[in-house]
Amino acid sequence: MAARPHRIVVLALDGVPLFELGMPSRVFGQAFDAEGDPLYRVTLCSVDGAPVRSDESLTLAVEHGPEALETADTVLIPPTCDLGDLHVGGRLPPRLAAALARIRPGARLVSICTGSYVLAAAGVLDGRPATTHWMRSEEFRRAYPRVRLDEDVLFVDNGDVLTSAGTAAGVDLCLYLVRRDHGTAIANQVARRCVVPPWRDGGQAQFIERPVPEPMTASTAATRAWLLDRLAAQVSLEEMAAHARMSVRTFTRRFRDEVGSTPGRWLIAQRLERARDLLENSDLGIDLVAHRAGFGTANSLRQHMRSVLGTSPNAYRRTFRGAA
Repeated sequence: MAARPHRIVVLALDGVPLFELGMPSRVFGQAFDAEGDPLYRVTLCSVDGAPVRSDESLTLAVEHGPEALETADTVLIPPTCDLGDLHVGGRLPPRLAAALARIRPGARLVSICTGSYVLAAAGVLDGRPATTHWMRSEEFRRAYPRVRLDEDVLFVDNGDVLTSAGTAAGVDLCLYLVRRDHGTAIANQVARRCVVPPWRDGGQAQFIERPVPEPMTASTAATRAWLLDRLAAQVSLEEMAAHARMSVRTFTRRFRDEVGSTPGRWLIAQRLERARDLLENSDLGIDLVAHRAGFGTANSLRQHMRSVLGTSPNAYRRTFRGAA
């Protein structure tokens, strides 16, 4: 007998953007097991069961009231353009506070963009790392000084509480949750169905100076594709620049402008991604995984996984083989 779908309840607040409101249903609704059964059930609710006003002044009928929160395995709070006093650290409105009080202990809490203000006002983020949209960072830090805000990342995973930056970072976080729950293969299937990239590291910078090259400007994209085909090789910065037909200085600057990271940090992230895929989807030994991913030795792979992911290759394999 198949396990029941993981229940995700989306708490819609007045001022919610339509894209972010529909995003969880779109992403999680594309996740199926090998028999074609849904892995998630997404429910929409409001604090009182009444219609919700979107940021475009559209009034949306809502399926459920706050009682739906009592059934949630994960509660997801999309952003709102109507923060009220929350933007200055004010208290939660009574109806919102009462709705949040219905969430059962152990439920996973997730916010997208300014949904983090709700979690912060509820005290859930006190003493924890979190993120929100980079344009709100100074305001958020003043309003909630107890939160360890990091506006330079796409999302933050605290285990039972996760926060993301704005819009597209919410898609990244939803895909990350699918991956955490069910492994890479299913997350990649969801990404293909949604026609989005399957993975952007949560530590990637939110603000990228020039994500699309200006017309007639040389790009590092071809060199990045070239590097992805050679992850097992040790390629120097000089060789990267030569492939891109740029000086090292120009290549490094343009790479950071386009990707939001240095070539070295980007390359480590891609090698970690390759290692994670091999750990999840092959029976290769750790030494061979390290070699094929470009880390050279198992010890180097362990150090990088411990530093970035907080786990070892063997522990990662056990966790995600279990999820898959």
